[in-house]
Amino acid sequence: MKKTNALPGLIFIVIVGIGSAFAYFEYTDSAYGESLSIAAGVFIIALVASYAIKIADQWDRVVVLRLGRFRSLEGPGLFFIIPIIETVPYWIDTRVITSSFKAEKTLTKDTVPVDVDAVLFWRVVDPKKAALDVADYGSAISWASQTALRDVIGKTMLSDMLEGKIIDVRTEPWGINVISVEVKDVLIPSALEDAMSMQAQAERERQARVILGDSEKQVAEKFGEAAKTYVNHPVALHLRAMNMLYEGLKQNSTIVIVPSSAVETMQLGGLTGLTALTMGLGQDRTNREKEGAQPGPRSEPAKAVVGQ
Repeated sequence: MKKTNALPGLIFIVIVGIGSAFAYFEYTDSAYGESLSIAAGVFIIALVASYAIKIADQWDRVVVLRLGRFRSLEGPGLFFIIPIIETVPYWIDTRVITSSFKAEKTLTKDTVPVDVDAVLFWRVVDPKKAALDVADYGSAISWASQTALRDVIGKTMLSDMLEGKIIDVRTEPWGINVISVEVKDVLIPSALEDAMSMQAQAERERQARVILGDSEKQVAEKFGEAAKTYVNHPVALHLRAMNMLYEGLKQNSTIVIVPSSAVETMQLGGLTGLTALTMGLGQDRTNREKEGAQPGPRSEPAKAVVGQ
């Protein structure tokens, strides 16, 4: 919608004021009719001048018709028309315009009925075509958006993103360019929400199990590499076994089950050496607890149980 500009009104007032002053100074009893004619002529000139002057904003393009035929596309800035002979039927905004539209009860490619609320971003790139080739380009783009969105939904799965390129093909002959179509909301029947939620949960569980399986495969490969290393370096295997036993005994666990074969490979002197190691670790932990700032419940010494 075109906003009223104050310049034509100002020019009308100035011309009428100058003409009235001139007619006043020329007024005499014998020249009354002449002064009245001057005033009337000045009024008509002021009216014609104010009507002939037009100003278009930076984003406006003005369609000028001369006796019903297209003459030119004016704007932005100051331009003139011939009153009565030329008319201005359209002031076209070339900025980006947003339009909301909706597609209700539309079936997707996987036969899911959806209600889609979308926003259309478009702009007029050819004002001449928009004015002359379509009666109301605003309503035309709205209806074209709805029908095109229905076509796109019917060709698209529910999980896919909606695209608005087909709308641009339909509106290009009108001089209108569709920039993008953004979906605000997609409403699906409540009966399908639970099924889709279960499907999504099952898919997440499947991905979690696949990741877990890959992780176990990688761990097994690393264990295989470590086993090959320990075969060629038995001392490293003994040190690793003793370290694992030490880590288990120094915790607050009261019982640690150790296979007898592992004790023999660590060469700790059988059950007597393992018992001495266990008692030593338990005594060290007891001493550390006594030296603590706050007394706490006394934990039992760790015990190692040798299994066959």
